[in-house]
Amino acid sequence: MEYPSKLIEQAVEEISKLPGIGKKTALRLALYLLKESEDQTLALSHALNELRQNIRYCKYCHNISDDEICNICVSHRRDKSIICVVEDTRDVMAIENTSQYTGLYHVLGGVISPIEGVGPSDLNIDALVNRVKDSHGAVKEVIFALSSTMEGDTTTFYLTKKLKEYEVKLSTIARGIPIGGELEYADEITLGRSILSRTAYAKD
Repeated sequence: MEYPSKLIEQAVEEISKLPGIGKKTALRLALYLLKESEDQTLALSHALNELRQNIRYCKYCHNISDDEICNICVSHRRDKSIICVVEDTRDVMAIENTSQYTGLYHVLGGVISPIEGVGPSDLNIDALVNRVKDSHGAVKEVIFALSSTMEGDTTTFYLTKKLKEYEVKLSTIARGIPIGGELEYADEITLGRSILSRTAYAKD
């Protein structure tokens, strides 16, 4: 693709690195920003800089947060005896949108995937085990809400082995979520029912 300016080309190259955005869409966005007021473009740039430099992760659940402890973990309305294990923040948002779950979360930061070079040490797995261990029985149930993929199932299996020595109920969300489906794309009703209809995870 020929560009009228090296600056446009540079902007397109950077924007097209975002997921789901090709060169044509990137060009359309670059030209849109060029037509808008300088204040709007600078506001976008400022917001992205603030996001990158000042975003924090909850020291307990590893969810994205503005503070050291996220709003969910600090809330007195949440059931602190239940921890729902998810892959990333998008899954927390998806489950919260169902208004069916009132417990806490634990964000792993991914799933075990040898093909992509992601092992247990790359995830927030030890932090989860320590949360259960340090609760001294206060955590009664851990729900595995990982995507129904081979990587998700492998991660769930690994976590059950790590948690089997503790007196905690292990369960998975009901398979209203299609096999191979990503959690964030499930509709809210199906996802909500899956949480409510969770099943005990077989430890053996």
